Amino acid sequence: MGQESARTRDSARAPGSGTEASGDGALDGARILIARSPDRSGELVAALRRLGADPVLLPLIDFEVASDQHSLDVAFDALGAGAYNWLVISSVTTVQVLEAKAAERGSSLCAWLPGHVQVATIGPATRHILESRGVSVDLAPTAQQSGTGLLGIWPEGRSSVLLPQADIADPRLRRGLEARGASVQAVTAYRTVDYPADPRLGLPACQPPLEQPGAGQPADVLTLAAAKGEIRAGRLDAVVAASPSAARRIQADLAPLGTCRFVAIGRSTAAEADRLGLTVDAVAETPTASGLVAAVVRSQETADRRPAGRLPADRFPAEHRAKDNT
Repeated sequence: MGQESARTRDSARAPGSGTEASGDGALDGARILIARSPDRSGELVAALRRLGADPVLLPLIDFEVASDQHSLDVAFDALGAGAYNWLVISSVTTVQVLEAKAAERGSSLCAWLPGHVQVATIGPATRHILESRGVSVDLAPTAQQSGTGLLGIWPEGRSSVLLPQADIADPRLRRGLEARGASVQAVTAYRTVDYPADPRLGLPACQPPLEQPGAGQPADVLTLAAAKGEIRAGRLDAVVAASPSAARRIQADLAPLGTCRFVAIGRSTAAEADRLGLTVDAVAETPTASGLVAAVVRSQETADRRPAGRLPADRFPAEHRAKDNT
């Protein structure tokens, strides 16, 4: 990656401790753009509103079924027949796809998995939704919640792994598993496309495990033209990107951001934004709603207190510079 262009403003802590933003009114009146679809934004919308923010949505990416359904079906049937020791699930979208495949067979994902199959995940959202469906998670990184973090705790030795993932998934997770002795069957589970997906090919809406408390009325969904107008007029305080794909669309469709701060869900999203020349004002320390809200708070608290600067190169280590699954 070239020279770092991100600012140092994400080093300040939000009120409270750790990554939890606390204190009613910490974001009073702040208008926050979430670059996500309504069905994936409920928890973040609720958390922002609890701090007094006015969240609005701009869906930029969507998902469609994989073009090669035959390969996916063969791999899924082999999973049910016990051909793999491990199932690695790196996104909530993958869970949606696997649940749909199980439903096609008159089963549930939990019932479809043989007892000996171990399940590995990356992020807390994926783990939460799996466990809410009765699927036990056997391995998940805690410190570094990324593909690199999973590789850091992966057991050495021979194993057979099914790795369903996005069409644009970084190949380094597969390669890293293979380097640790695994025989990996990587299969495309879904395609990442510009929003909206073709209605004939789109995945069903993501259903959260539980109704999110405090969400209230759904957040307004802006058109791209409206979002551009809000940014030009200085009426948006921050934009939240939850994937490198979203960062690419923000750069292509909304830049320059002016006074609107860019907040990234994690290091890979931040690194992609930085590569594109976007100023990264804060990075969530954990890829969760509370982590994102704390990052938004940091970006707003430091907005007028620090001059523009650059994040040191080691803030975006090489292993985090790859794109996420979406």
